[in-house]
Amino acid sequence: MACPHISGVAALLKSSHPHWSPAVVKSAIMTTAYTTNLQGDPIPDEKLRPASLFAIGAGHVNPSKAEDPGLVYDIMLDDYAAYLCGLGFTSTMAQLVTHKPVNCDLIKKIEATELNYPSFSIVLGSADYFPKTYNRTVMNVGPADSHYIVEVVPPASVHVSVEPQILVFNGEQQTARYSVTFTRKTGETISASSTAQGFIEWVSDKHSVRSPIAVIFT
Repeated sequence: MACPHISGVAALLKSSHPHWSPAVVKSAIMTTAYTTNLQGDPIPDEKLRPASLFAIGAGHVNPSKAEDPGLVYDIMLDDYAAYLCGLGFTSTMAQLVTHKPVNCDLIKKIEATELNYPSFSIVLGSADYFPKTYNRTVMNVGPADSHYIVEVVPPASVHVSVEPQILVFNGEQQTARYSVTFTRKTGETISASSTAQGFIEWVSDKHSVRSPIAVIFT
């Protein structure tokens, strides 16, 4: 049932914000979703245990908040082309997706981690103690003059640092860039194939913009 509901919410947002790209619509839905039920407890899974990100994704959609998300993550068509070429797509294959001319020989290819996505997925190996840094760009669609302070709930056994920790905007549609660095903590025994989750949240006096973090240990 999720697909028709989310499709309806996406149509609602597009009618209110016709200039928003599909990536911005998705960002607004994801970053404003909630992970607690009406009683304020974590949303349960089918076994009545707190559901993980792998069960509920970013959370339960909140259409009214998605209408006014504060900050959004946009992804340009050229970014998708660079990602497809990075996956090994030929120029012809990439063009079938983007519906525009693509020359993978001339494009600077990127990995999935470099897409400006409103969430973070990290794979950490048993000896993977080197920091992994992800860069993101957010656009202000809230009040022209606003500032956001980051709040971090790190996944277990992972150190998370964000720079800068404060984003200041003085205009609509203004963008700001930040980086998140993930480092596996030393001296902790973690079983292979286990997972951990957390989130970062940019908070202003009017908005909370939440991005989930999923970690897989190998």
